[in-house]
Amino acid sequence: MLIIKCSRCKKKIFKYQKIGSGAVLKCHFSKITEWLIEAPTTDLFCECNNKIGIKKDDCYKMIEKSFVARGQKIKK
Repeated sequence: MLIIKCSRCKKKIFKYQKIGSGAVLKCHFSKITEWLIEAPTTDLFCECNNKIGIKKDDCYKMIEKSFVARGQKIKK
């Protein structure tokens, strides 16, 4: 389980179930287990107005260096 945080203010955004050892490039909606802020309906912003992800069809395309991911990834 990974915790995605804003890189600017360190606010926790959501918990994410990452499978595989690669980088977090996309966050699929079905793998977000818990929102720690109010769930957005458009692009993903932190409360400090830092843009973290761009909403696509079934996922957020994450913006590199705008977030920090901490926790353990599930091995394939």
